[in-house]
Amino acid sequence: MTYFQTLFWVTFPYIMLTMFVIGHIYRYNVDQFGWSAKSSEFLEKKQLKWGSLLFHYGILFVFFGHVAGILIPKAFYDSVGITDHMYHFGAVWIGGLAGIATIIGILLLMVRRITVKRIYIHSTFRDVLVLVLLTLTIVTGFVNTVWYTGRGVAFEYRDTISPWFRGILSLNPVPELMVGIPVGFQIHVVSAFFLFGIWPFTRLVHVWSLPLEYLNRKYVVYRAIFGRRTVAMSTERPKDKVD
Repeated sequence: MTYFQTLFWVTFPYIMLTMFVIGHIYRYNVDQFGWSAKSSEFLEKKQLKWGSLLFHYGILFVFFGHVAGILIPKAFYDSVGITDHMYHFGAVWIGGLAGIATIIGILLLMVRRITVKRIYIHSTFRDVLVLVLLTLTIVTGFVNTVWYTGRGVAFEYRDTISPWFRGILSLNPVPELMVGIPVGFQIHVVSAFFLFGIWPFTRLVHVWSLPLEYLNRKYVVYRAIFGRRTVAMSTERPKDKVD
């Protein structure tokens, strides 16, 4: 193992995961007021509607696909009778469709943030960085799936990346597994870990704020004051839209 191989496949992942955990604890304790998606729906709605819808539904399927392919050992599928052909068929078609939806969604959100002037001037460097990293991670993951798995190329990430990642989580890293894998997969993994590292310091923290109290939340009444009279303008629940 060379120094750079150890850096990329052992040191770097642990630094990013440490930042992910400690960063969330720190952010929650010092910036609960800013723990949100900072919705910009009131600045623009049309592109947000489709971009957010496609991205969020797509990324959910992508997430569970990664759980199935990375965290669950290949031996489990063999034991329950799921062949390699069946697994890769699902990965290509279900994962491919989810990937297309996610890519279209993230590109719509990216274009919206750059081209809509009112949103662009209110954007921070972190907002743009998150979109760039998400786009890079999603696109490389999609291309890897279609280019290698879809063409039947002899590369089985469940024998390399999956056990390596499980080794990282179990504090028993095996960096040798990542040496020599296709560059596209390496870029995908590095960009994903970089995204984990900056996650706590961006609007992505809203992912962990599940609106479980929404059903019991009281309505918010918006009022306008005209002289001595107070007039109720509208009554509605707060809406949590993200971009």
